[in-house]
Amino acid sequence: MTAEVAFLNRDLDVARDVLTTEAAGLTALAAALDGGFARAVDLLAAAAGRVVVTGMGKSGHVARKIAATLASTGTPAQFVHPAEASHGDLGMIVRGDAVLALSNSGETAELADLIEHARRFGLPLVAITAKQESTLAQAADVLLLLPPAPEACPIGLAPTTSTTMQLALGDALAVALLTRRGFGAGDFRQFHPGGRLGARLRRVRDLMHGGEDMPLARPETPMHAALIEMSAKRFGCLGVVDAGGCLIGIVTDGDLRRHMGPDLLARPVGEIMTRAPRGVGPEALAADALRVMNAPPSPITTLFVVDAARRPLGILHVHDLLRAGVA
Repeated sequence: MTAEVAFLNRDLDVARDVLTTEAAGLTALAAALDGGFARAVDLLAAAAGRVVVTGMGKSGHVARKIAATLASTGTPAQFVHPAEASHGDLGMIVRGDAVLALSNSGETAELADLIEHARRFGLPLVAITAKQESTLAQAADVLLLLPPAPEACPIGLAPTTSTTMQLALGDALAVALLTRRGFGAGDFRQFHPGGRLGARLRRVRDLMHGGEDMPLARPETPMHAALIEMSAKRFGCLGVVDAGGCLIGIVTDGDLRRHMGPDLLARPVGEIMTRAPRGVGPEALAADALRVMNAPPSPITTLFVVDAARRPLGILHVHDLLRAGVA
């Protein structure tokens, strides 16, 4: 075995040991959860102001992420650095707020002033710590106790398993809060308007072409007239509507190829069309429209936007999704 292979195998063994150790910590954490978790959700959900998340060192980095996750999922939140709090940032924490404090030992000195501030103003305090008898645990209204679990580093000192448990517990709180509030994909988009995720959460109504842009015809329309309409609207298809204006079919380039013959131009649209075409509602997410376009038996490039009675309201092309960054 070469030295390079030996190092590779050792590195993989270390990585697997870290992941296994941290996974065991998460399993222990899930088993340790009790009614205190629900009480913590009650306190945070009832806050009229923000959830102030705080912690020092590695716990502070985790606290920043938890605050960001809470804020992006419908729970107003902010991170306050405990050391900066002692030098004026306590003014960021006001009546109506709730405090979520992280400290593995529960004895982080920099948290003292912030804890006292919370007690002075009667702010709900939720603590995440591994020490039940610690100062932080004793001061808290609700204690979320981390179970005993070894750190994943060989010397057992670097925060690894403990911070993973803190992070996962913060995610659990955020998801419980959003579930309780009925926070959905439409709400999520309000806080994530940028990038690919924001694009996929846009509504179909924001991307569709409507009105005179839609290529439509009745089933009795001769194909020579239908081809003129298809060419003029440049979507490569034609929607077919009945006397009530409901979408009953579609004519695509594929339909033209399948029915190619000397009498094609004289035949009525109703004989050429594909019946019961796919459609999507205007309030659907752009990502849902893309899913419908890619559904079996074969992908399509255009999709009519219809109301509950299947009356066409607009048309959507895959290029519209590409331009919006969805596809």
